[in-house]
Amino acid sequence: MSKTYKIEVDCANCAEKMQDAANKTEGVAEAVVSFMTQKMKVEFAEGADEKAVMKQVLKACKKVEPDCEIAI
Repeated sequence: MSKTYKIEVDCANCAEKMQDAANKTEGVAEAVVSFMTQKMKVEFAEGADEKAVMKQVLKACKKVEPDCEIAI
């Protein structure tokens, strides 16, 4: 399952850090962050709980980029 989320991120480098953090999160098959569109597309691993995974993604992203926001 794939879902797109609206994000707030200040620069392209920050977006790349968020993408790396999201891709390392358990339950995420693939995450793509676009600074230009301010969106994050997440492909969830089979059987993953979308809400629980996104809470972990937000937590991981906040560690690398404290100012980031994800509209979950």
